[in-house]
Amino acid sequence: MAASPHIEKFAAHLRMLKDRSGRGYDRLGKEAGVSGSSLHRYCSGLGVPADYRVVHAFARVCGASAEELRELHRLWALADSERDAPAAAAVSTTEESREPLSGAGYAPASPAEAAQTAPVPEEDVTPPQVTVGQDGAPRKYRLPDKLSSRWAVLAAVLAVMLVAGFVWLPSGRTAGDSRAAGDKVLDSSACGTVSMGEHDECVREVQRLLVRAEGRLAVDGDFGPETLRRVTAFQVLAGVTARGVVDEDTKKALYARKVSMATWSTARVAQRIREVFVEDPDTAVAIARCASFLDPLYVLPNTNGSRNWGVFQISDTRLRDLDGTPLRAFDPDWNIRAAHRLWAVRHDFHDWPSCQAALKNTPKS
Repeated sequence: MAASPHIEKFAAHLRMLKDRSGRGYDRLGKEAGVSGSSLHRYCSGLGVPADYRVVHAFARVCGASAEELRELHRLWALADSERDAPAAAAVSTTEESREPLSGAGYAPASPAEAAQTAPVPEEDVTPPQVTVGQDGAPRKYRLPDKLSSRWAVLAAVLAVMLVAGFVWLPSGRTAGDSRAAGDKVLDSSACGTVSMGEHDECVREVQRLLVRAEGRLAVDGDFGPETLRRVTAFQVLAGVTARGVVDEDTKKALYARKVSMATWSTARVAQRIREVFVEDPDTAVAIARCASFLDPLYVLPNTNGSRNWGVFQISDTRLRDLDGTPLRAFDPDWNIRAAHRLWAVRHDFHDWPSCQAALKNTPKS
């Protein structure tokens, strides 16, 4: 079965990097720390690595730029969302009929077109009677041989018209279902997997749903870094895979209205930091402000596939050291106390080198 469009685009990007490097799979694999056969499988679209760090290592040894790394991460997220998707159900056929009469992926046929393409068995010219089952799929049975050819033709025409009347509906849905889904923009065929870089009504709907869940962001229809952060935070809170793209599980969670993104205000965060970092409260608040703008749900993706979480932007590696999780890192009190544990190792802010350097280079008023 052919790979999905997202997986094909991801594989094509990998092949472009590999071809540009001028090196073989085995050599690139040794440098990236992965087998050459695995790289060949990924570049061929036959698989998607579960860990982005494999992709990042491969891209780096191929000389990918920062912009290419960002694009590759986006493509990987989209491909990964379809890696374990079940294959579409096959349409059953019989010896008399090799073409499906209805279902997803097939355009509605007019009665005339259906009549022209209706198969006729060689051993029996009696036209088949067609009805529609409860699942919306066509079912066939034969007319009794005693019916005259005139009635047989009339029955066939009526059957074709019956099928045509049902074909236009989405597979598995009734007209009532379609009307109900009209209020859910993300359920429309126009909104597949919504991801970074898109600008449309699908993104606007995602943003509206995040705001309804008390997420803090602008509703502008632009899937930029801020929307990426909020989507990722929502996924963690909802308990779905945090890929940073709006897949089917995320859509369901958004519409379920069971997740609240309400959290502490920046004033409350600053106050708690001062209470915990009694040794150097001013610097601690400045570090946190630099790292996350004092936002408890702040998420920052890194080019190596890891992410930083919460008020003090604790990395995936540090979370493991602290026996934490992204969900725990979104608890501002836990995050602040965990950051103080890191500070206590050397009584400095060495775990936040960029912010520490920025503070040192900031002239005092």
